[in-house]
Amino acid sequence: MTVTYVIDGAEVTGLERFWQVIGAAVNGPGGYFGSNLDALADCLRGGYGTPDDGDFVIEWRRHELSRRALGQEETVRTLQRRLERAHPDNRAAIQGRLDAVRAGGGPTVFDELVRLIEEEAPGVLRLR
Repeated sequence: MTVTYVIDGAEVTGLERFWQVIGAAVNGPGGYFGSNLDALADCLRGGYGTPDDGDFVIEWRRHELSRRALGQEETVRTLQRRLERAHPDNRAAIQGRLDAVRAGGGPTVFDELVRLIEEEAPGVLRLR
């Protein structure tokens, strides 16, 4: 039987809130489902919280609200934080992404999350 995890896009007001919302959707209130892209990828591949048989879907309702909340402004904020913590060898690449986003180009945090979900668990994401 397919398990459906529901994300209410109105609850996603930033990246930190996304981690809380998806954690609660998968593992109940206060639940954990990763707090970075690597952890999310592991979970989507069958890690902590997903059904053992891999039979699940993620229904992201009112995703357009999340798209706005995780848009350019949140992406700039996220990349600035990454840049502050980055290894010196990675700073130029992150700065390049940051510059592109500030200029109105490049993927947003929302785009990155959708891409990751679709790559790691093809066919499970339903944007409503």
